[in-house]
Amino acid sequence: MQNHTLSRRELLVAGGATLATMALFNSRLAQAAPLRQGEVVLPWLDQPEENPVPEVIDNQLVWEDVDSWITPNDQFFGIAHYEWPEINAGQWQLAIDGLVENPLSLTLADIKARTRQELTYTIECSGNTGLPFFDGGIGNASWAGTPLALLLEEAEVLKEGSEVVFFGADKGEETVRDTPMVQHFARSMSLAEAMHPANLLCYEMNGEPLPARNGAPLRLIAPGWYGIANVKWLERIEIWDTRLANRFMARDYVTVRQGGSEAEPVWTESLVGRSLLKSAPARVIRNGDEYRIEGAAWGAPIRSVDVRIDDGPWRRAELAPGQQSEYTWSFWTLAWANPTPGEYAITTRAVDTDGQVQPAQDDPRIANKITYWESNGQITRRVNIPA
Repeated sequence: MQNHTLSRRELLVAGGATLATMALFNSRLAQAAPLRQGEVVLPWLDQPEENPVPEVIDNQLVWEDVDSWITPNDQFFGIAHYEWPEINAGQWQLAIDGLVENPLSLTLADIKARTRQELTYTIECSGNTGLPFFDGGIGNASWAGTPLALLLEEAEVLKEGSEVVFFGADKGEETVRDTPMVQHFARSMSLAEAMHPANLLCYEMNGEPLPARNGAPLRLIAPGWYGIANVKWLERIEIWDTRLANRFMARDYVTVRQGGSEAEPVWTESLVGRSLLKSAPARVIRNGDEYRIEGAAWGAPIRSVDVRIDDGPWRRAELAPGQQSEYTWSFWTLAWANPTPGEYAITTRAVDTDGQVQPAQDDPRIANKITYWESNGQITRRVNIPA
């Protein structure tokens, strides 16, 4: 494999750093935001609409209930693009072939016998908050598996191989150019992207076997990417010399924006890929006459989060210590002194360590977008302070 080789030592060093970070996070932050005695959560007035597609979007996060930096498995959202496949792990095998010198066929035991690596990563669906019924397509978990790069090295990618295509067991019927056909869910990324040492072939979630609803027996974990890239129910990896152009790479999960001028509009289409900077208010907590606003920010290493109440000034929230990670959400809190009874609008914006600011809803990046993918505009929630 040319120009993409990572030594086993480099991968083990990366994994060791991740394990050390995980130990710190688990000891200090696993219960990052539990309610204290006497505290109550005020419900948001603008609750999402009823989910019309429970067979597709399952188990959405309820923001008012978020009380842990790690999202428990039974509270983690799920997405099924075709079906929720039932797989016999004892008979399952992963194939790695295509433009490789050494094709592989591996059982789950074979994969577990290889180098084990852990990392914590916040996955968000790229459609999250883009639809009126969908605001809980996000969760943060500790994932464990073997580094993808090690298996690609073992398969010995040929010099003409440039794209890594991931196929899931889930499948459905598509009609392409008037031809009906059964296709498996699949996504691809470049070989250079696939060789990133953080990418895992994952079989554990939060210290337990990967749940069936989240991709068991094996899924791809690609930190820094939207959920669509993290292929579940993985059964085949192929090396190609061209980019995949199926429904989920060329037709769906494509963001469409209008640019140019009113007289001569220019339309652009871009693939959904890496996560974008984002934040959201999670809940308002009352303790007697005291109030505080809590929330999360993610999509990049977070430098700060600002909160605005109605049309007032932006106020700097306090970030929870030790959470400024490239791949995980950061919790934040803002003390809200002496609000008078009535309804309020609460808006948040995140700023990353490079100085990028989460865009407002009227920013052209959001306002000129006609698809619901990659909706990372500033989020406003409404709450009532009782008399």
